Amino acid sequence: MQATADVTKKESSWSGWKGQAIDLLYWRNVKQSGAVFSSVLLLLFSLTQFSVVSVGAYLALAALSATISFRIYKSVLQAVQKTDEGHPFKAYLEIEIALSQDQISKYADKILLYTNTCMKELRRLFLVQDLIDSLKFAVLMWLLTYVGALFNGLTLLILAVVSMFTMPVVYEKHQAQIDQYVGLIRTQVNSVVGKIQAKIPGAKRKEE
Repeated sequence: MQATADVTKKESSWSGWKGQAIDLLYWRNVKQSGAVFSSVLLLLFSLTQFSVVSVGAYLALAALSATISFRIYKSVLQAVQKTDEGHPFKAYLEIEIALSQDQISKYADKILLYTNTCMKELRRLFLVQDLIDSLKFAVLMWLLTYVGALFNGLTLLILAVVSMFTMPVVYEKHQAQIDQYVGLIRTQVNSVVGKIQAKIPGAKRKEE
């Protein structure tokens, strides 16, 4: 019964985090989403100008300056008012932040599963188990050579963050039109792939 309760608690915690992420990306709370979006962009833009070590050091100094100043301010205030409210960060210091053995095992199992799946998929593509899939992968890699020539990793990461915070909202507002165009594109792509499969010997998928 205890194990079942723990599993239910973990599932509900995961659902809560997932719901918060969705609310964040869909701008349900404009102030919260704006703060996260601007903070992440500021961090990424900082990394384009300074090294990771410098950015990390500056962030740590900024955080320490804020916490030390607040701690001194509260200590002086308590001394003047002759009160004993204790440490100003006591509530946060008492929060348990250590990962349990079950959580570590759970995340390790997920990482192992994703790694094995990725390795199997790469083996299938590089050893041409399915010719069409391997050709698609080759085209994708060819396109990425042009993307890499135009953008570096940080620029792509910035574009990804901007897309994450804008595309869901755009899709939510114009879902019908977007689904219509995506359906048309998918139909055209499937038609082209079907013609290629018909012309290349051995490219046709085996019927399961």
